[in-house]
Amino acid sequence: MLDATALADRTILVTGASSGLGRAAAVMLSRLGARIIAVGRNEARLIETAEQLAGTGHLVRPFDLSAIDEIPGWMKSLSAEHGPLRGVVHSAGRHLARPLQMVKPDAVQELMQINVTAALMLAKGLRQRNVFEAPASIVLLSSVMGQVGQAGVSVYSASKGAVDALTRSLALELAAIGIRVNSIAPGQVETEMAQQQRQTLTEEQFERIRALHPLGLGRPADVAHAVAFLIADTSRWITGSTLTVDGGYTAH
Repeated sequence: MLDATALADRTILVTGASSGLGRAAAVMLSRLGARIIAVGRNEARLIETAEQLAGTGHLVRPFDLSAIDEIPGWMKSLSAEHGPLRGVVHSAGRHLARPLQMVKPDAVQELMQINVTAALMLAKGLRQRNVFEAPASIVLLSSVMGQVGQAGVSVYSASKGAVDALTRSLALELAAIGIRVNSIAPGQVETEMAQQQRQTLTEEQFERIRALHPLGLGRPADVAHAVAFLIADTSRWITGSTLTVDGGYTAH
């Protein structure tokens, strides 16, 4: 069971903490006692997140994850200044809904860089000497689109399928040094990003998506609870898994 001290004295880095699932995860983990390093590109939005966190000692650290080569060194500097990390939640990501004939190579590269390569480099950064304290946990945000097909989102689906594959291999590689690696595959969750996507759909199209979720659309807290479970010792015997949190979407 998770109690209010389940993550006490643990420092957790959360990317994409300026909004949506990243913000919800940061808030949830702080309520369990974690010290949060909130990461994102928008400092003002990160400060808004920090104001919602429970407890004290949290940090706001603006960083652009597209600077791939800088991630390991940046994480080493963070740990040298603030102590070793016990976990990383990679919630930052991009979505691309575009028919195949309109897909451009640059857009593919940009999406893969944040969704996949940044995840890989965060894991590389964490495994460095003195950057983490075992037992540690990495949670990557995937999507049900990595498990099922849907027209118009082939690039996004490919990136999330890659996240799930990355999860399994990293889990095997890092288990020996005390780092667990898991991913979460949410269905449609009511976030700001989802609202933006909804504006591109007709009401009929959106209702069709809603109907595919037998338990209805998700809320950010639904995913945040799963993040907390995988970060905490409640999941000490789980690694290399993708936890599907989708209101029944993939049960069809």
